[in-house]
Amino acid sequence: MLPIEILTTFTLAAVLLGLSPGPDNIFVLTQSAVSGARSGVMVVLGLCSGLVVHSVAVALGLAALIAASATAFTVIKFAGAGYLLFLAYKAFGAGASKHDGDVPKLSNGQLYRRGFIMNITNPKVAIFFLAFFPQFMDPALGQLPLQAAQLGALFIAATFVVFGGIALAAGSLSELLTRSPKTEVWINRVAGVVFVGLAANIVLSK
Repeated sequence: MLPIEILTTFTLAAVLLGLSPGPDNIFVLTQSAVSGARSGVMVVLGLCSGLVVHSVAVALGLAALIAASATAFTVIKFAGAGYLLFLAYKAFGAGASKHDGDVPKLSNGQLYRRGFIMNITNPKVAIFFLAFFPQFMDPALGQLPLQAAQLGALFIAATFVVFGGIALAAGSLSELLTRSPKTEVWINRVAGVVFVGLAANIVLSK
């Protein structure tokens, strides 16, 4: 069990990192503004599930393999960029869902998968975990995999609270922004531009 001082410092750092602008919280903000708070929360659940995968990877040392292998890093990042470009394509082609019966609303499962795939196909998250977690770990305090699991759980909890707040805040504006079919179409186009930008950010990462 890590000391309370370390856990408190780590949690504060995790909250501040969650609040700083980045691909994941921008993704949540965009989805919530387009589809509402419920949709945003489902995306957050998907993102947090992806963080579980990254936490396990750090505990097992898999993240170190990704960091050491340029090929693995490249394959994962292009997969993530490709998925974001697919979402951009869908967003550019979307109509006003609340006024056009031909445009189906995304299910909870689809929204969850968006967040999950977005997170696990971003190798920068694995590299970040690999660099961030060891600063709060000490072999003298017990088994390192267990410490990594404990820190991972705290990071996920902090992320859920912060990103959930972002989803609720942005979702509260969704109804106002989408009252006009034309406005909703433009919001979807803005979302498409954001997805393209996030894809470019991943592709350019080294």
